[in-house]
Amino acid sequence: IGFGGLDHVLASGKDVNVLVLDTEVYSNTGGQTSKATPLGAIAKFSAGGKATPKKDLGLIAMSYGHVYVASVAMGAKDEHTLRSFLEAEAYRGPSLIIAYSHCIAHGINMTYGLESQKLAVETGQWLLYRYHPERQAAGENPLILDSRQPKLPIQEYLMRETRFKMLEKVDPQTAKMLFKRAQEIALQRYQYYKQLSSMTFDEGNGKMEKKKLMATTK
Repeated sequence: IGFGGLDHVLASGKDVNVLVLDTEVYSNTGGQTSKATPLGAIAKFSAGGKATPKKDLGLIAMSYGHVYVASVAMGAKDEHTLRSFLEAEAYRGPSLIIAYSHCIAHGINMTYGLESQKLAVETGQWLLYRYHPERQAAGENPLILDSRQPKLPIQEYLMRETRFKMLEKVDPQTAKMLFKRAQEIALQRYQYYKQLSSMTFDEGNGKMEKKKLMATTK
């Protein structure tokens, strides 16, 4: 809680490891909506379904360039989660791991929380990735997208959780509109991260070929 403080720590460049347990609501104060709440979810202060998309904390942190960032979901891929923790611990600089955390506020049977995590990844609702600044210094793309192309419609994930099902029950028309938009956002976000992870960084040492430099300055 408190983006300003977190942002200050990440910007400092200090060797600090931060773990964010993302429940997508203010779980410690009663389940109120926040900027981390996904589109279409019902929570306190968004009884009609949240009308705006989830804040992309990982993308904001990556914009600094010197922060190790990972998005994990242990129920989807425990090996990826472990690798992310090991890399974050070994990195000499600020690291941020954002972990999908199922919560009673989601309106699910907590016994099946890990299954919900897996479904969130398979539908594209949650992405798995690692951003390692040291890769760019070696001329490699620092972003590794560990998620595969979403293979299931996002509706399969949404309809498992009361926070989304409730909206369909009380306002079917709004639910249809928001859930359709949620599907579009999930696919667009995956493609955006895929594009970012496929960029070449072979000129990351700051040097350019003379031919390219001339073309740039014309």
